[in-house]
Amino acid sequence: MENNTNPPYFNLTMFVNLGSYRYPTFVLCLLLYAFTVSANLVIILAISQEKKLHEPMYIFIMCLSINSMYGSAGFFLRFLRDLLSDTHMISRSACFTQVYIIYTYASYELTILGIMAYDRYVAVCQPLHYHNKITLKVVSKLILLAWIYPSISVGVCVYLSSRLPLCGNKIPKVFCANWPVVKLSCVATVINNLVGMLVSTSTVFLPLAFVLYTYVRIFCVCRKRTSKFKGKVIQSCVPHIVTFVNYSITVFCDVALSRINVEELNPFLGVILSLEFVAIPPILNPLVYGLKLPEIRKIITRMLSCSKHDKEAKP
Repeated sequence: MENNTNPPYFNLTMFVNLGSYRYPTFVLCLLLYAFTVSANLVIILAISQEKKLHEPMYIFIMCLSINSMYGSAGFFLRFLRDLLSDTHMISRSACFTQVYIIYTYASYELTILGIMAYDRYVAVCQPLHYHNKITLKVVSKLILLAWIYPSISVGVCVYLSSRLPLCGNKIPKVFCANWPVVKLSCVATVINNLVGMLVSTSTVFLPLAFVLYTYVRIFCVCRKRTSKFKGKVIQSCVPHIVTFVNYSITVFCDVALSRINVEELNPFLGVILSLEFVAIPPILNPLVYGLKLPEIRKIITRMLSCSKHDKEAKP
């Protein structure tokens, strides 16, 4: 009975048989992970080392890059191992650890995007009050809140899921997720559902609604301003909008995937939709901010040129 209600391992069933393509796929995913880490690390170093970028907007961008590295590590390190394995069993403790990392990564991303939307809203709609409202002290408090609340709320969800007696061990994904585990429960999951709904509302839907509200207000203000003002607003807001839209799509795909019978889908389509949530945003974020924001682009170009000159100077 103990083995039935508390399986020591979970089986990730979405992995497909790649055959001779296993090793090329592994190399491709390894390069993808290496690029994700490198690109985000460049953003972090550029902002941390350049004093003129020690402003709220750039500090929030650095937080996004740190979170991207955190989420990527939580997914890719296990995923790369599974690509080379014939079996895709993951221990109970490792599975719930991965659930916690991936869900806190997702929550951090949305709360930080919500804070960035507030920063842009004050900068555009209340420019005279910006330096009074968005101080470094306020920024520190907002970032602390963005990390602490998801850590606790997701921790509660994972704890409740880990206490459930389970009547199976098959998870139809390429990584561990909370809802597929809850669906394996042998008993009613009313408390899990209520807590999950509360956490989803506070860490997903409220930030999404707040971002939409701020951009409606920004749009209304821009309608009455000059073309030059609109150009400056677009330049500072487009990277955030692209990141927000991209992440909203990936979250929607992941939620939709968890609510349908994945086994009825084409296996490759199911894997791609699963990967989109954890792989695309960490890659896209540094590209969007590194290429679109001229201040960051200049610093990165200067860093690369300095590195090149240092190499040439060596005998």
